[in-house]
Order: sequence, then structure tokens, then C-alpha cells
Amino acid sequence: MSTPKLFQPITLGRMDLSHRVVLPPLTRMRTDDNSVPLPLVKEYYAQRASIPGTFLITEANCIAPKAGGFGHLPEIYTDEQVAAWKEVANAVHAKGSYIFLQLAALGRAASESHLKARDPSYDVVGPSAIPLSADSTMPRELTEAEIKEYIELYGIAAEKAVLQAGFDGVEIHGGNGSLMEQFIQDLANQRTDQYGGSIENRCRFPLEVTERISRSIGEDRVGFRITPWNKGQGFGMADPKPTYTHLVTELKAHFPKLAYLHAVEARVNQSGVDQDVPADRTLDFVREAWAPKRLIVAGGYVRENGIEAAEKGDLVAFGRWFIANPDLPKRLEKNIPLTKYNRPTFYIPGDASAVGLTDYPFAEDAPGSIAVSV
Repeated sequence: MSTPKLFQPITLGRMDLSHRVVLPPLTRMRTDDNSVPLPLVKEYYAQRASIPGTFLITEANCIAPKAGGFGHLPEIYTDEQVAAWKEVANAVHAKGSYIFLQLAALGRAASESHLKARDPSYDVVGPSAIPLSADSTMPRELTEAEIKEYIELYGIAAEKAVLQAGFDGVEIHGGNGSLMEQFIQDLANQRTDQYGGSIENRCRFPLEVTERISRSIGEDRVGFRITPWNKGQGFGMADPKPTYTHLVTELKAHFPKLAYLHAVEARVNQSGVDQDVPADRTLDFVREAWAPKRLIVAGGYVRENGIEAAEKGDLVAFGRWFIANPDLPKRLEKNIPLTKYNRPTFYIPGDASAVGLTDYPFAEDAPGSIAVSV
């Protein structure tokens, strides 16, 4: 019997991976008050890089203080932040694995009180003056000059991540309610200038950010993440396919060496995973528009459907199970029972302890593991 593609080598950008099991970006909030990753963050990523040739993507890093909006979200802006992330990248490379740093801006999802506490001049902003919800802060519409500034901030952050901190590349966060997604989706973007209105205009900002970053670090060191079926954070387009087909097609045409596209399944929502979604809400349209290029899929995957997805040519990201199983690629390949994750420990802002971060056992140390076949 041949080895499933999920456990076969593949080239991704400049990286030669030993398998197709990916650690996706997972917010952990283990930073100090200055958004610097705490020391255990290095061990957390190094543990999950323990199978040589594994590809990891960090949690979202805000590209600048004003692009954040909540406490203990990591940033890649100050020298201290860059130095801490460099230790993480070095630790992963010492294991023979690879790591991209995800770049993000919160836009209208930010907390006004948090921004103002950092600097009174910081505002909650967005592509349009459309709040996240009825009881959320009304964002100030970004000017075209400010949009250009954000594009430059993305480029600078990418340079710091790759050229200074030593990451193998960066992933542009274009989903999960981020500022990037706010520009893409018409539910948050009703501008009347070149950055809003038509599908082409709503996709201009992500394409210009991708161009700026690629110019600095090389497009084969860049990935792009989308969540076309996102129904959280005030989103949920009636039909996202035309918009995202255009975006994916343009990324493919203008950045032929882009390392990968990363797309999240419709079954993922704010409360977890809902397996009961309409049959037409799949990533097939993304896969078709992007083919034959590298696609990472994420969202509610377990061993069985992960193997099926990889047979289509995809790489597969496993979030919650990778948190609880630092040697997940080996466990999946050998069908070793998985350790159950502890959901209440997913987000413990500023916690310097190992709880829920580095205290999960490797397979040889896990007599209490449970078999999982969801």
C-alpha cells in the first residue's frame, strides 16, 4: 500500500517539506505588556517543529502598534519584538523545520480603549465607517494616504520578519475579520474611490500589499490566507465566490511564484466546527481558480479527511490537534492516538506558565491519549 500524499514530501516556495501537515496561525496571546513573545513561545514552536521538514505559521502579528487593538497580541515592530521572534525562528530552524510569520492589522475589530491607552492619536479605522456590530465603535474611514501608509507598514514588517528575524517568509492575513478582509468584502467596504465599490477595487488593497511585500523579500517567500465563508465579525457575503475567484485569479496572475494560498473551510465558525454546512459551501472554487499551485486548506480537519484533502494536491493545516500534539505529523502518519486539547487554555493573555502551551506530551510520554476519529 502506497504512502498517502499527506505524509509525502513536497516543495513549498523555497522550502523542501518532509510531509504536508501544517501548523496554522493560532492566536495564543502569550506576550508581555509590550507585545513581545514570552520565553516559552520559543519552546512552543520548537516542539511543533520536532519532526524535521515541518512547516509552521505563527499566530497573527500586528504590523504596527496602531494596527493592533487588544492586549497581548504579538507584534513585529520594535527591536525587542524582532529579537524575540528571531529566537523563535532560530529554534525552529535548529529542528530542521520551517516557519512563516503571519502579518495582520485589526482595523474595525480593534478595541478603542486599548488603542487610546497606547496613543491618544490612534483610532479604530476601517475601509468604511461601518462598525463590527451595533454596539461596536464606529470606525473612521481610512484616507487614501493612510491606505498607502498601511501598505508600507506591511512591507516594513515583512522585511523585519524575514531579513532581520530570519523567518522563511510571511503569510498575509486576509481573513477572520482582519483589516484586509474588511477591504475585500462588500459588507465592510462601501468606499467610492479606487479601493472600494467594484470587486476589482475591493481587491486592490490586498494585491498592493502583496506587491509591496514581494518586492522586498521575494514572492516565493509570501503566502496569503483567505476565509471566503467567514460568518463571524459581521461578515457573511451572500455569494463570496465572484469576489474571491477574482482575488485568487489576480494573485495567481500577478505573483506566479507566490509560495502558497491558504484557505479556510466553511465549517469553521466562532464557536468551533460545524460539520453541518450547505453542500455548496466548499473550497472547490478556490482550488479550481488556484490550480495547479500550492494550496493549504484548514478548518476542522482530522486524519481521515486530511488524507483525502492531500490526495487533491493540498497541504492540510490542523489547528487544535497540533496545539495538543506537538508531534502531530508522526501521530497522524502512524495513526497514534491523539491527546485531547484543553480549550479553556487556548487563550491565557500574558501567562508565562507552560499550561496549555508547552505541557502537552509527545507520543512516547502520553499513556492517557485518546483515539480520535471525528
